[in-house]
Amino acid sequence: MKQSLLTIGLAAVLILFRSVTVAQTAPPADTDDLQSWDDIQFTVSLNKRFALYTAGTLHLDRNISRVNEGRFGVGITYKATSRLAVTPAVTFIRYRNSAGKFRTEYRYWLRGVYKFPVKRFGLSHRSMIEYRVRPGVNIFRFRPSITIEKALPKSIVAGLTIYATEEPLYDSVSRRFSKNRFTVGFNKVLNKHSSVDIYYLRQGDNFSNPGTIDIIGTTLKFRY
Repeated sequence: MKQSLLTIGLAAVLILFRSVTVAQTAPPADTDDLQSWDDIQFTVSLNKRFALYTAGTLHLDRNISRVNEGRFGVGITYKATSRLAVTPAVTFIRYRNSAGKFRTEYRYWLRGVYKFPVKRFGLSHRSMIEYRVRPGVNIFRFRPSITIEKALPKSIVAGLTIYATEEPLYDSVSRRFSKNRFTVGFNKVLNKHSSVDIYYLRQGDNFSNPGTIDIIGTTLKFRY
C-alpha cells in the first residue's frame, strides 16, 4: 500500500513539474534540430566533506554537423549530510549566436542535490540557480528538477542504473518557465573510479530557435 501511494505521489510530482512549464506548441519542421552533448567530469575528494569538481563540454548542432558550444567549469562540492550536497561553481562558455559568430559567457551557479530516503529506487531533487554574464543582457535562471532511478539486478547487468529526469527552466527575462527538458538514460559503472552516462534529452523552448531539440548525450565521469 505504501509503495502504491509513493508511486502515485511521484507521478503527481512529475505532472506538477510539467504543468508549471509553458505549453509547448509543435514548431515547424525547420525549427527542429538533432544535437550531440558530450561531457567529461572529474571529481577529486579533498576530505570527507569537500571535493573538487571540474567538467568540460562540447555541443554539436545542425544535426550533429558543426561545433556550436564549448564549456569548462570548476567548483567545490560540499557534502553537508549523507543525503544533501551543495556545489558552487563557475563555467566559461564559448557559444555560437544566431548570426553564427562565437561569443563568450560566464555562468556562476549554485546547485543543491537532495536524495530522498526511498529504498526500492532512487529519488532525488536538484535546485540550481544560475547568473549568466553574456553580451547584451545578463540573466538569472532557476532550474529545479526531479530524478527517478533504478539499479538493475546484477543478474541482468552489473553496475547499470536507468533513470528519468524532468527539468523546467525559469529565466528572469521572460519571467516564466519558458523551457523544459525531459531526459531518459542509463549510467554504467566501468570500474571503481569511472562510469558513463548515455541519454536522450528532449528540449522544448518557446523563445529560442530551434524550438525543439533532440539530444543524444554522453557523460564520462571520473572520481578519485
